[in-house]
Amino acid sequence: MKKLFIISNESIYENNEKFFCDNIDLKSTPEGLKDSFEVNLIARKSLKARNHSINLTNIKIFSSFISFITAVINSTKNKDSKYLLISISPYTFFACIFLWIFKKKPIVYLRSNGFDEYKIILGYFGVFIYSMMFSITARLSILISCREYILKGKNGYVINPSQINNKWKQNLNKPNLEKINLLYVGRLRKEKGIFSLVNILKKNSEINLTIVGEENEISKQFNYQNIKSMKIINNQDELIRLYDYHSVFILPSYTEGQPMALIEALSRLRPAIIFKEIEHVIQNRDGIFTSDRNYESLLKTIKYVIKNYDNIQESMKKNNLPTNEEFINNLKKIITKN
Repeated sequence: MKKLFIISNESIYENNEKFFCDNIDLKSTPEGLKDSFEVNLIARKSLKARNHSINLTNIKIFSSFISFITAVINSTKNKDSKYLLISISPYTFFACIFLWIFKKKPIVYLRSNGFDEYKIILGYFGVFIYSMMFSITARLSILISCREYILKGKNGYVINPSQINNKWKQNLNKPNLEKINLLYVGRLRKEKGIFSLVNILKKNSEINLTIVGEENEISKQFNYQNIKSMKIINNQDELIRLYDYHSVFILPSYTEGQPMALIEALSRLRPAIIFKEIEHVIQNRDGIFTSDRNYESLLKTIKYVIKNYDNIQESMKKNNLPTNEEFINNLKKIITKN
């Protein structure tokens, strides 16, 4: 079995020789590939507890950039090893360069549009930084993306990420529509638009919002009567019940590639509302509605959804949604081929 090194910029927490992450992708992808490869995970070290337990034997985490890159260089001693880099960041960018120096050609998986993310975080200077990293990485690696446009005209593969399995499509129901209950599942980051959404709703108690993705220091900003924050949910059944309780899923992001929480919501027949910046995620799927980023437009969109809920749910049954099994199988084929 060939060695596969997965290199990520994400932070991993260690406790009693067990490892934990917040991004479910960093758990499910290595676990899904370990039947076909001897998977080794290289990532950054977190001092803060994380939520998802990673069921993997070979994990190495580092608190400094030098130790991180040293581990990448040491991995090249394995002649037939393969490499999968998750996203482009300063850490994975320099990992790509050193792998190229040691005559390794990694696969780089782009989960989102880094140009937009860096612009939101650092302005146009961020776009310049990411553009440089992207251009060099594209020359030195094989690209995989969740959307064609993220490749920016470069050659690469496009596959659809997903976390859903058959259980997500069973025992579908209709929620109580007497109250407006919105659900957001995702990271608490500026580019995810969650702070913008909180500002819209904090003085308007007609709409209730549940935020799943709590981080202790950040969630203190969400102390409003109609806004509730929860920690990341690890149990699949519990997460499904949470989707089922809420009537509408909302994705307020400024930038997205292929949002997996959106696929989860659609699989549970929960209509989703997005803002215009990410209209591209609709992809001809039923049950996704666009709003302007203000209270009046959002309330109007929600009321339309509630009024037409039965018809919307019926149309959503036609959606062809990707599964985690399909994603992992496609990823295996690409890694094996290259």
